[in-house]
Amino acid sequence: MAEPRFIEANGVRIAFHDAGDGPALILLHGSGPGASGWSNYSRNVPVLAGRFRVICPDLPGFGASDMKPLDGKVPGFWADTILALMDALGIAQAHFVGNSMGGMIALKIALERPERVGRLVLMGPGGGFPVTAQFPTPGIVNLLTFYEGEGPTIEKVRFFIEQAVFDRSVLTEALFAERLAAALDPRIVAQPPMRPGPGGPPEELWRDPRLARLPHDVLILWGREDRILPLDCGFTFMKQIPRARLLVVPQCGHWVQWEHADEFNRQVALFLGADDRNDKGEK
Repeated sequence: MAEPRFIEANGVRIAFHDAGDGPALILLHGSGPGASGWSNYSRNVPVLAGRFRVICPDLPGFGASDMKPLDGKVPGFWADTILALMDALGIAQAHFVGNSMGGMIALKIALERPERVGRLVLMGPGGGFPVTAQFPTPGIVNLLTFYEGEGPTIEKVRFFIEQAVFDRSVLTEALFAERLAAALDPRIVAQPPMRPGPGGPPEELWRDPRLARLPHDVLILWGREDRILPLDCGFTFMKQIPRARLLVVPQCGHWVQWEHADEFNRQVALFLGADDRNDKGEK
């Protein structure tokens, strides 16, 4: 793994990977224990960097970045921080890929500053609501209470990651240990990013009437066997966003980009590459 760069944005120090040339593509990770930009997208950055300038940050409160303020709104603070990161890097507009909470942040940016967004790829994004499934799921409960009680443990990490994938046989003790070590960062233990605070609960984006006016082309990817955010959470987004399309990936959990990396990389390049064809007048 290449060493990250650091830059200040929105009053916090952000760690990020910057690879490749071409249209800007920002990858936003989820909020699982020990998450970071690289842990979520290590199987995607090298491939996508062959066509795009890929920016893969650690969101405040995760990885090597500074902490999220206690009163930072979810996802508003993170959305403002990514916009400030774009300003600091001289990026006027970017495509976005967001997994789980990262999808929620990307969608919030598109709602607040649509001119800063090209196309959106949302993978099991937060901010929705299931039509029939149980909610919150055991995985979400684990995420929200991870730092409570006895605090981070290998058992809690194992439970969350096993909930996040379809094929548990691909998981290793090394992966569990790596995520636990990241989650035990004393800064994060003292100020967990998903602990409810004065900023209030996460925003219910599915209730935002602006979704019906969102002008962007949106690709929603969802693992059919997602146990963290069930597939039917995506139906509300698909129905409301005018230019949204939903691709359901079989034998896949919450991490489409990790479990089915080759298919994910192809679908993202194809979807975002349509801009190049349109610019050239091609059909």
